[in-house]
Amino acid sequence: MAGRRDGIRRTPPAAGERAEWARELLDHLRPAGRDVRGVVDWLAATVDAEVSLRDAAGALLAGTRLPLDESLVAGLAGGRIASAAWEGEGRHVRLAAIGHPARTCVLAVSRESPFDRHASDVVTHTAQVIELLLTADETAAAGHLLRRATADLRLAILQLLMVEDTVAARRVAAGLWPGLLDADTACVYVVESAPALRDRLAAECLDSTREEALVVRCPAMDGHVIVVSPREATAGALRSLVERHPGTFLGGSVWQSLARTATAYGQAVSALAVARFRADKTAVYAERTHPERLMDPAALRGWAARVLSPLDVLPHHTRAELLATTRLGLEFTAVNTAKILGVSRNTVRARMERVESLLGADFDDVTARAVVHLALHTQINLLDGRTAAGPAAHAQGLAGLLDGPAVGAWARDLLGRLDRDTRNLRRTLCTWIAAGGNAERAAQTLGVHAQTVREHVRSAEPVLERQLLAAGTDLYEVVLAHLAAGDLEQPVLMGG
Repeated sequence: MAGRRDGIRRTPPAAGERAEWARELLDHLRPAGRDVRGVVDWLAATVDAEVSLRDAAGALLAGTRLPLDESLVAGLAGGRIASAAWEGEGRHVRLAAIGHPARTCVLAVSRESPFDRHASDVVTHTAQVIELLLTADETAAAGHLLRRATADLRLAILQLLMVEDTVAARRVAAGLWPGLLDADTACVYVVESAPALRDRLAAECLDSTREEALVVRCPAMDGHVIVVSPREATAGALRSLVERHPGTFLGGSVWQSLARTATAYGQAVSALAVARFRADKTAVYAERTHPERLMDPAALRGWAARVLSPLDVLPHHTRAELLATTRLGLEFTAVNTAKILGVSRNTVRARMERVESLLGADFDDVTARAVVHLALHTQINLLDGRTAAGPAAHAQGLAGLLDGPAVGAWARDLLGRLDRDTRNLRRTLCTWIAAGGNAERAAQTLGVHAQTVREHVRSAEPVLERQLLAAGTDLYEVVLAHLAAGDLEQPVLMGG
């Protein structure tokens, strides 16, 4: 009867012992246990050995670093041999090549005792498991990179739409999503959830729309997913999704041309604010009466062209870039505008400062922002496909546009809603606007606390059915109402 040098008798492993180590090894393939380092540590403990897993360049991936014959390692890494073994200096070493899509690795197992059948079986099967795990990791990493690249591409398309470059947006989209942007009009939706749930929500938006919509993780708001779709069925699919998820809300725009994606996005964000207070958690932007629709179209076109005329000296692409950035910059903060456009906030500020200089406007003045916003809004909504206004229309200024009876009636009706509140919300709101939206300066003028000003402005929002604390279309319409009512002085612009 032969025995080992340490005097311990070797016997083949019992069936139960083999089943036990096999079960433990298979456990490492379960989703919760897929860790190559854990498998290498388990192998070391199971066969009482030192184990090393390294790549062809010698970098240690798991285990402990072992002195190895580099010529053998090179043969394994190069694919010339599949396995090797040697003994010396009181150690028995087994090496195995482990191949996976990116590179070949080398598994080395070193122990004092010779490799019996049990230890050899454990090493062989463990090498197979490590190969599966490395391949799975590589596949998962490739899948993650593909999903990231696709998401970046969707964001790039959205950014092109935001600056009205529909031709480039369609060209980019055609490669991966043929026909996605072939329609002339689309709706924009914003789905809101907790930021931690957004990735899952974005995936469900893709599934529910059957990838027939542009689904983008909003670069500015962590909890928002933006959906641009030319298909009517998208609204129902997104409503069903919101119904299934507590704490999720949906805001949608009215139908807009693709060139007006930025306008539609602002509408969807505005509708989202309403959706938070509705039982069904959804809202579509209400087509309420806008002041520009109460003005003479020809006169309004002439005035807008006059206000923006200082920009006409610029090259076409520069002018378009400045106008697109300013439209978004008047709706959102510089930081969020930068994220939406994919540029730095300094770039946004520089472009808007250039527009300020050319137009002779001061964007710290909320009334100036509102007036320039009106001119830009008029340009995109009323000038498309229209001929230039005649000299008579060109001569009318902002005062004449706001002095019309229809605009006056609209302003009195809107601001009159505030008169029912005994706190004199209308005076607070007007003072706050005159102070550039600064609660501290408005409070000094009124002789109250700044928090009181903020509470009054916040209280005016549901009465007027408009967001005021967040700059944008809602606020600018209220500013125009004050200008029409004579409560605020009209800003002076170089062209208007």
